[in-house]
Amino acid sequence: MGSIFRSESMSLCQLFLSSEAAYNCVSELGEVGLVQFRDLNPDVNAFQRKFVHEVRRCDEMERKLRYLEGKMKKDDIKIIDTGENPEAPQPREMIDLEATFEKLENEMIEVNANAETLKKNSLELTELLHVLRATQIFFAEVSNFSRQFSQGLYSLFDVK
Repeated sequence: MGSIFRSESMSLCQLFLSSEAAYNCVSELGEVGLVQFRDLNPDVNAFQRKFVHEVRRCDEMERKLRYLEGKMKKDDIKIIDTGENPEAPQPREMIDLEATFEKLENEMIEVNANAETLKKNSLELTELLHVLRATQIFFAEVSNFSRQFSQGLYSLFDVK
């Protein structure tokens, strides 16, 4: 396999594909890695193209994966890199992937929210513990002082 460099010989080809076969053909060509695509409609806005919905779905799935990867790196969870590029999933598999990523993202958001709540509760309880210890020391000193004071008063007025 070669690579696409300026010095390599290239051929400009134009493919006409049916809508049904376009996804499979483009994914196969992409996996080979020897094809460069050129936009023949540069004046068309990205939002006016037929495939914009699919691209947005893929962008959203990529965002979810980046979010999950960021959380895993933050928690020092090792991510195994096999070095292989998986094959492009079929359109029907994309729906399953999308649902799985959505579920994982929601679970991660929930776990993070619960962890934040636990941290907050822990800090509040630690603060209350220190307040209780300080008041316990205060009342012990007051009790000790009042005991000494009352003993001192009894000894002053002690009539035998």
